[in-house]
Amino acid sequence: MATPPLTSIGIVGGGQLALMLAEAAADLGVAVHLQTPSAADPAAPLAASLVLAGLDDADATRRLSSRCGAISFENEWLALEALLPLAEQGVRFVPSLASLAPLLYKRSQRELLDQLHLPSPRWCGLEAVLAPPQQEEHSVIAASTPSQPSPFWEGGRPYQPADTAPLRQLSIPTLPQGFRFPLMAKASRGGYDGKGTRPIADQEALERLLEQVTPADWILEECVAFERELAVVACRDREGSVACFPLVETHQHGQVCDWVLLPAPVNHAVEALARNIAASLLTALDYVGVLAIELFLGPAGLLVNEIAPRTHNSGHLTIEACRCSQFDQQIRVVTGLPMGLAEATVPGALMVNLLATDPVLPPEEETRRLAALRALPGAHLHWYGKGSSPPGRKLGHLTLLLGGSDRAEREREKQELLEQVRRLWPLP
Repeated sequence: MATPPLTSIGIVGGGQLALMLAEAAADLGVAVHLQTPSAADPAAPLAASLVLAGLDDADATRRLSSRCGAISFENEWLALEALLPLAEQGVRFVPSLASLAPLLYKRSQRELLDQLHLPSPRWCGLEAVLAPPQQEEHSVIAASTPSQPSPFWEGGRPYQPADTAPLRQLSIPTLPQGFRFPLMAKASRGGYDGKGTRPIADQEALERLLEQVTPADWILEECVAFERELAVVACRDREGSVACFPLVETHQHGQVCDWVLLPAPVNHAVEALARNIAASLLTALDYVGVLAIELFLGPAGLLVNEIAPRTHNSGHLTIEACRCSQFDQQIRVVTGLPMGLAEATVPGALMVNLLATDPVLPPEEETRRLAALRALPGAHLHWYGKGSSPPGRKLGHLTLLLGGSDRAEREREKQELLEQVRRLWPLP
């Protein structure tokens, strides 16, 4: 006999992703219980109950588990080691902790991609620049093409950076064979919207970085020449079926997502490869739930930039543009409902992020601008209700449906609408 779908779930987190998950859950008749630090967080008003605690509080997650049949996460900043005992005691996490483990750190993401032979930029651990000259080539091979599965992947344990303090004294920092400036340095954990990344233009910048960080907590990547940034949001259910939403183009401003366009203006072969990458990754990890993959498209082909094991900014427009949104899909998979159809129902869509301005808008001016945004053709406004926020923080997003029958017409629509939005709500 099939297990009946769950009627209540838990979510660790209370921000805008949790808000849109809770909205989708309400439409499906599913109660959502939240673990979040503040009753003023965006998703809190829609919660069936609140556990007011930090997101890394495992005791609070234990209390949350007593109110629901499964727990999911708003973001990937979870205290995996503290949650493992709960999983061993029968608390059900979706996705599982074992499938999340290699995705929580950029370094372990890169190791996983190498193990699966999925394309990504050339990289090395920052500590490789401190290795003795005779070990340089070995260090690069070990970092970028590991031959054995990593312990944290097989056992569901989080990546543990090694202590590289002794390496600091061995040599003058030297790039491993095959690497040259400029490079991009990335913190292995916790970076988003441009945080935790630094361009490394030359030797001086490299040495300055080494003075400020622990090398084992950072990686270096080659700077990729790309023509477009793309993203694919995919989902896998308990039975192993995979559904992919249409490939989208993303555009960044100051390393924060500015806008997203559906469908991406690329040929079918590029979309097919992106879908294959997503399916390979989800299947290899036995991952259940929604996952987003950010990609570069350029002279080197299609390369994986980063993986987000959750619903994602690039998938917000699926709410209006697809038969089933990314948020619907996550609720369906967590509860055991059948996945919905991920196909688009419109010729195209543009999602524009609305970021906190500098200076902060007076309430009456903010209200006027939001009303003007709602009045744009094909507009759907999502306002997160965050209150006062520092400049650059995501306060909401606007999805605008496009009617153009071909790529050129949709591009013209996109440019006209984007200009109208930015006149009303400029980038900070």
